[in-house]
Amino acid sequence: MKTSAYRPKLSHLAMAFLALGATVAKADGTVNVVCGVQAEWCSAAATAFQRDSGIKVNMTNKSGGEVLAQLRAEANNPKVDVWFGGSGDPHLDAAATGLTDPYTSPRLKELHRWAQMEHEVSGGRAVGVYTGALGFSFNTELLAKKKLDAPKCWSDLVKSEWKGEVQIANPNSSSTAYIALASIVQVMGEEKAFEFLKKLHTNISSYPKSGVGPVKAVARGETMVGISFVHDAITEAQAKFPVGHTTPCEGTGYEIGAMSIIKGARNLENAKKFYDWALTPAAQTIAYQVAKQFQIQSNKATPAAPGAPKFSEIKFINYDVKKYGDPAERSRLLGKWEKDVNSLPR
Repeated sequence: MKTSAYRPKLSHLAMAFLALGATVAKADGTVNVVCGVQAEWCSAAATAFQRDSGIKVNMTNKSGGEVLAQLRAEANNPKVDVWFGGSGDPHLDAAATGLTDPYTSPRLKELHRWAQMEHEVSGGRAVGVYTGALGFSFNTELLAKKKLDAPKCWSDLVKSEWKGEVQIANPNSSSTAYIALASIVQVMGEEKAFEFLKKLHTNISSYPKSGVGPVKAVARGETMVGISFVHDAITEAQAKFPVGHTTPCEGTGYEIGAMSIIKGARNLENAKKFYDWALTPAAQTIAYQVAKQFQIQSNKATPAAPGAPKFSEIKFINYDVKKYGDPAERSRLLGKWEKDVNSLPR
């Protein structure tokens, strides 16, 4: 990089938690966390932190766009202390509009450069927790039945054989889809990108609310192709669904999954404890050991999950985190997509 339906049994969860050995001083009280990763990961992280710290975790699971809307609505009376996970762009939006507070964890020096960069770009109001590459998922059984080759490039997705067979989330609610939108603009240039998006629109069956929606639909055989993160496709394949994945030949973007402390957090000290804990290798190992997720984690000492994407084999663009995380640019692009693309008939 240039900054570069597994549900474990309770016995598996217990064994994994015992093996993690995260060290957090015992404390009292609660912490309210809104979580932007997969539900299994959210639940496992809450259980492990609560066990290790003695702090009760009130956890909710929402997409990046939903969290941002909630924080704006609750700005004068925040009900959330920590925002854990979800692509970094909405975290940067929240930072720029004063919805989150600066915090520098003593763990910052242990993190990969891309995770530290998220902290720098946000003015200390966010930090990188994991990263993942944007790509295509596809249902191998459906493709074989129709004798179709898997898409390998962005340009493949506008071909007639994919009419009504592609899904991507709505970028207004999904940070995954916003990264796809911003990536396509950077790959093609804005004018050509929006011409491409108009053509792609005619092949889209639906725009789900959540970024993981398209790959779930691919796994269920409801659509042939999804635009999503590669690690989500690997999770479905590991769960024995007929899901394959590729990354676009022209180049692709990536997410920096982030974490932020909410401005006016009611449980600030406990929020900091959760934040520091979430950056430890023991906490980050939960993603794979318990939730079977394949993102690359931010602590240098956290081992990569077996089967995780090999970033050295992916053609990445030099994704402009600062520009496309800026609230004004984000709002402009989303408005243009809504007016010029989503308003068109399919």
